[in-house]
Amino acid sequence: MNHKIAPSLLSADFMHLQRDVEMINASEADWLHLDVMDGVFVPNISFGFSVLDALKGVLTKPMDVHLMIVDPQKFVREIAAAGAWMMNVHYEACLHLNRTVAAIKDAGMKAGVTLNPHTPVSLLEDIVHEVDMVLLMSVNPGYGAQRFIEHSVEKTRQLKRMIDGKGLQTLIEIDGGVNMDTARRLLDAGADVLVAGNFVFKSADPIATIKALKSM
Repeated sequence: MNHKIAPSLLSADFMHLQRDVEMINASEADWLHLDVMDGVFVPNISFGFSVLDALKGVLTKPMDVHLMIVDPQKFVREIAAAGAWMMNVHYEACLHLNRTVAAIKDAGMKAGVTLNPHTPVSLLEDIVHEVDMVLLMSVNPGYGAQRFIEHSVEKTRQLKRMIDGKGLQTLIEIDGGVNMDTARRLLDAGADVLVAGNFVFKSADPIATIKALKSM
């Protein structure tokens, strides 16, 4: 039970957002995962800084902000000001990744780097020691309720071997298609944090579902 659960706000009911956030506060969730999409880097638009600012006043869990946008380095100050604890940027979106990671840390946040399903973990060899977490997408980013990409389990093992081989404590987070079956296999492969969207928010009892994932 040392792993963390981070429900994804993308799957919440936006007509009743405060209700769903209060549910997260009352649950055993460790973090709240927030997907910011720009319609350019991914084919969808989600929400922006105004939602993050509003959450800051009611959310009691740390904000795990995942930027699925082009040029994420431009918005480090805004994400920090919104109260984010972790800022995730895509490897594929950052031309100067070391500089972006350093800026995130200088702003007082934890730094995460995200890989799309097609991006090999070997590309992190020269940066993994600088980041607090690596997020592996186990679906193609942009939409919820997608089918889990099976290779993600082996990819998690590969990343875990890299991290252990370097003697690091870098966390591994997985986002996409998480349910009771895939969660067990991902945790066995070395995952530390599981992002769950529809599986939590569309369940009959989200608090019980979070508890079940946390108790694995």
